[in-house]
Amino acid sequence: MNYTLPISPGSSRRLRWLLALPKLGIVLLLAALLSLLWLLHRTEAEEERSALIKDVLWLEQNLRFHLNGNEEQFQQLALEMADRPDRQKIFRLRAEHMLKNSPDIAQILWLDAGQQVVDALPTASLQEGQAGALAPPLTAKAFELVSRLGKRQYSEPFFLDDHRAFVALLIPIYRERQVAGMLAVTYPLDTLLANQVPWWFTEKYKVEIVDDNDVRYATKTNIEGNSDLRHVIPFDPPGGGLLLRVTSYRSPDNTLQRLLVVAIFLLAAGVFWSLWLVRDLMKKRSHAEDALRAEHAFRTAMEDSLTVGMRARDLKGKVIYVNPAFCRMTGFSAEELMNQAPPMPYWAPEQLQETFAMHQTVLAGQAPLDGFEITFMRKNGERFHALVYEAKLIDGNGNHTGWMASVVDITERKRAEELARQQQEQLQFTSRLVTMGEMASTLAHELNQPLAAIASYNTGCLNLLNGGQTSPQEILPALEKIGLQAQRAGKIIRRVHDFVRKSEPKRAPCAVGEVIEDCLGFVEAEARKRHIRIDCDLPPLPPVPADRLMLEQVLLNLIRNGMEAMTATPEAERALHIAVEINDSELLVSVGDQGSGIAPEVRAKLFTAFFTTKPEGMGIGLSICRSIIEFHRGRLWAEDNPQSPSGSGTIFRFTLPLEAA
Repeated sequence: MNYTLPISPGSSRRLRWLLALPKLGIVLLLAALLSLLWLLHRTEAEEERSALIKDVLWLEQNLRFHLNGNEEQFQQLALEMADRPDRQKIFRLRAEHMLKNSPDIAQILWLDAGQQVVDALPTASLQEGQAGALAPPLTAKAFELVSRLGKRQYSEPFFLDDHRAFVALLIPIYRERQVAGMLAVTYPLDTLLANQVPWWFTEKYKVEIVDDNDVRYATKTNIEGNSDLRHVIPFDPPGGGLLLRVTSYRSPDNTLQRLLVVAIFLLAAGVFWSLWLVRDLMKKRSHAEDALRAEHAFRTAMEDSLTVGMRARDLKGKVIYVNPAFCRMTGFSAEELMNQAPPMPYWAPEQLQETFAMHQTVLAGQAPLDGFEITFMRKNGERFHALVYEAKLIDGNGNHTGWMASVVDITERKRAEELARQQQEQLQFTSRLVTMGEMASTLAHELNQPLAAIASYNTGCLNLLNGGQTSPQEILPALEKIGLQAQRAGKIIRRVHDFVRKSEPKRAPCAVGEVIEDCLGFVEAEARKRHIRIDCDLPPLPPVPADRLMLEQVLLNLIRNGMEAMTATPEAERALHIAVEINDSELLVSVGDQGSGIAPEVRAKLFTAFFTTKPEGMGIGLSICRSIIEFHRGRLWAEDNPQSPSGSGTIFRFTLPLEAA
């Protein structure tokens, strides 16, 4: 008899669970494999995006270095054109050189202050070398913006008739502190990309220059298609709302098919395939680490080659980074400076409060944009002057994490400036001695008159006393006249002594009217000798912050130049007019003559050191006068005299600010 053992419900459930376990294991294995592949795909996408961002940053940096290099060369050209008389030749020579070395430049224009084309290279490019009005793309708005800001600026992008996009760099040309013209450098954006984007870059990416409205100005690529993997950064310079958009083209996405094949292969190969995946992953990771080490070595080499000290601080002022140049500058090692909080070991103790106040200003985001000077201390106690530029430290997420400073040691420059200042003071003193030497005979004649009068009155008094018939009341007028003549001689001697006295320049409240009266006392005798009438129009004047001796030197030089300029003028027309006008913020002093005037070619070099039209002149008088007026934060210039009867003559004018410097 056969018996069948009944299966209890509990055993049946256990059996189903036991049969389901392998299935569950397979499902879990597949889930684990799918999760692993998904993570790998995500890692690959992140690495691809990271590589895209690095390449974009490299490309943007390469373009910026190229444009900045051109900017510096054209800025130097603008400075040379401002100071050199042969600016036409300099423009031609330097422009041809730049066009040969920078094929991405379409045209270089030289514009005058009225937005007229003075010269252009190449003349057959873009505007066909047209002279006259400013080319339409270079709008008056861009020209006025550069003139107002006083620094180089890029224009907004524009299109020409051939539908090519261009952008122009405008650099002001200064002459006597006034904008005398402009250099305009035109870049075709497509040519810029064609020359500056390497071929290997376009094998992987599509490079475009667009604006905020997605208007495309230029593009370069060797592949076609659509992709959603792209990176956009501001294209500055040239700026103007331009963006650099780089799109990465990946291979066709067969993710699902690869997952199925990999899942089947993994189920068949098991552990071997798992180990292979690990090996492949480790290989990729090794390559990524090698690339990271190479990039780190490249960045380190760049930092080590810098001569400008770099220092980074967090939002609380703690040092988080210093480069080798900063360590060499201060004498402290990076380990000694890292994580240091104020006061820093390189702060000078005698200026601790001022340094800490500037530190607080920087942390508050109010550091001067053009940098500030400060005194630091080396590890050996030596002080040095530093020029510091502070900028915000922004991380990859756009968050403000601290402050990055670039520090330049300007100790030698300060010493050179001080030496130049001392030499200028010595030159001014020498000029005063030369002026006094030229006036020596006139002053001797001026002194001879009161001395002769004193001797005459004294002889008369002695004769009266020897006669025995005189009373004190009779000789009293003669004695009073002797006293007046002695005072006159003493005043002349004191004025000469004050003028030739060597002293440090010091601005203090000064009465300009008294300075002019003293100068007229100096030249009064010479004016009578030359038969020159001096008219002086002096309204009530407020005191100005100035060095009295320096102002006397300027006025004496201008007055004597005016009198010498009227040597050939008929005696009836020899008149020198001195006037002072008061504006809201400054005094305007004018010295006008009715001489032969100044030729235009001479006026351009009038204030140049050692340039003179006098046979025995030194050529330093007007140069020193301009230096003195600029020291007082004023301006000195010359213009024609419209009130001269002969139609010629010159007026020298200079300004003095009313407020204290």
